[in-house]
Amino acid sequence: MRINPFQDKAAQHRTGVERSGGRPTCGPTDPPDNGWGWRRAHVGFVAGVGAMGLLLAACGSSTGSSSGSPKTVVFSSPSLSIAQMKSMASALKTEARADGWKAVTQDPNSDAQEQARQLSAVVSSGSAGALFIVAISPSSLRQVVRDAQAKGIPVVTTGTPADYGFDGLQPGITFDAIDYKAYGEAVGRELGTCINEKLGGKAEVVWGLPVVGSGGKEEMEKAQKAALQATAPKAKIVTEIASSTLQAAQTDVGNALQGHPHANAVLASVDEVGLGAISAFASAGKKLPCLADAGGNPQIVAATKAGKIYATVALQFQPDVAQCFNALVAMRSDKKQTGKQLHVPQQVIKADK
Repeated sequence: MRINPFQDKAAQHRTGVERSGGRPTCGPTDPPDNGWGWRRAHVGFVAGVGAMGLLLAACGSSTGSSSGSPKTVVFSSPSLSIAQMKSMASALKTEARADGWKAVTQDPNSDAQEQARQLSAVVSSGSAGALFIVAISPSSLRQVVRDAQAKGIPVVTTGTPADYGFDGLQPGITFDAIDYKAYGEAVGRELGTCINEKLGGKAEVVWGLPVVGSGGKEEMEKAQKAALQATAPKAKIVTEIASSTLQAAQTDVGNALQGHPHANAVLASVDEVGLGAISAFASAGKKLPCLADAGGNPQIVAATKAGKIYATVALQFQPDVAQCFNALVAMRSDKKQTGKQLHVPQQVIKADK
């Protein structure tokens, strides 16, 4: 799983509970130690979106009119052809319906200027009661966000205040991001733990780097390496690869095994590398005792639960949608309320016992 703009100080988050239904609050509570394609929509688009990210990701608050604006939330993502964006849109519709709102989707087809145009149209017409945005390019949306703020329309958007030219948090706008430092630390720590448990603290590691142009790439790489070295100091990274497709990852890991036949651990920054490593080791007739993955698509989760992957650090976008929607509701009820900086929850997944 890969994505665009998203970015907590701990490796796993959980949300609090708000309202009588026991639903998540807007902001994560202090988490325990420790996760849409939205990282790529966050990752790919956070360079462009991060996004997310992915990436992916996005949260909003309200400046706005408390009761005069329509209870219609407009969801704008990079493209509804991205599976994770479809999933997010569906989750938002469910959240909105339960609270008496209507969710409407827009699809700019990965065109930053079209995303700005579509959003500007609903802000100008007054048909939007709230905006939930997974931004293709935050800089392209600076004016739209300000126009919505001026009209009292609560906004949820991916990234940070600085991405939109603000010096700090703003009334009526909540920002949502992936904490790439925590994300990287978690996966590096999990691989180190596996190496200590299964390989006596020593391993030759193939490192699958974050995709070039993805959101938080440098921060995530630095955190991964530092956490691995701190957890398993005798582990050695023998080669690095940068694969963005499953086929490329399988080939790259296979080539790495030819050059480093004693490699026995893989740190995967994207799901493609995780899945490619499993295939490459199997094709070479080798065991892969330690694999840690950052992502969490369905195939990766299934492989993790089956014991083929030691641990997966997965971004949790459905809980994120809930906390973001609750932010919109809260901001709509108090137009003077300053928005928040939210973070996409993360979860460490391991094999079923």
